[in-house]
Amino acid sequence: MVMMKLKVPLFTLSLVLTFLFNLTTITSAATATSPAPSPSSAPTDIIRVLKKAGGFTTLIRLLQTTQVATQINAQLLNSNNGLTLFAPNDNSFSTLKPGFLNSLNDQQKNELIQFHELPSFVSISNFDTLSNPVRTQAGDDPERLALNITSSGNSVNLTTGVVNATVGGSVYSDHQLAIYQVDKVLLPRDFFVPKSPPPAPAPEKSKDGSKKKSADGPASADDTDKSDAMSLKDKIGIMWIVAVASVIVFSL
Repeated sequence: MVMMKLKVPLFTLSLVLTFLFNLTTITSAATATSPAPSPSSAPTDIIRVLKKAGGFTTLIRLLQTTQVATQINAQLLNSNNGLTLFAPNDNSFSTLKPGFLNSLNDQQKNELIQFHELPSFVSISNFDTLSNPVRTQAGDDPERLALNITSSGNSVNLTTGVVNATVGGSVYSDHQLAIYQVDKVLLPRDFFVPKSPPPAPAPEKSKDGSKKKSADGPASADDTDKSDAMSLKDKIGIMWIVAVASVIVFSL
């Protein structure tokens, strides 16, 4: 009887331990197979990327003062086309004529920065698929805002009609934003080609000229009627004179 009483608790205890072991194994397996939640990726910030790369202080300042950085971040967030930026470093800006940037007004600074942007993502190996002149964010004027790109392998050259530049390498790429360092600031011809003056207004007709033309020109219909009326009056007067003269003559 004592042996039977001991065997029942031991048997029960073994069942409980077995159940707990299996439960732990199943829980561990489920945890191992279920994917861990991926952290939400922060939106791309063009300023943060350039600061991390280093050497783009002047470009960062222009991006911020012109509000182009905000436009780029909004485009990356709301568009699937992506964006490509040609980034001159501080050494590139230092080769500009002294005071050049200060001579530009706000609209020209905005145009200068947008001239370095392509409205879609372009990988380093796909520049040869573009058609020249390449359209930039500054506009599509083929004369004043033309950017031509030629590539051979990983060698990419850019020309604006004013500046010839070379891509020095990739700064950043995440299949949405591509940033390439260029060795010169891309200056559009729009800054250097004089704009054609607006057409001159048509000269106004002077009043004296109109009067002279009226005096020297052909007689109007009113003038013709007046001339005819005067001629008829003169004829009637002559006829009366002749008639009176005839009466006087016959009276004599």
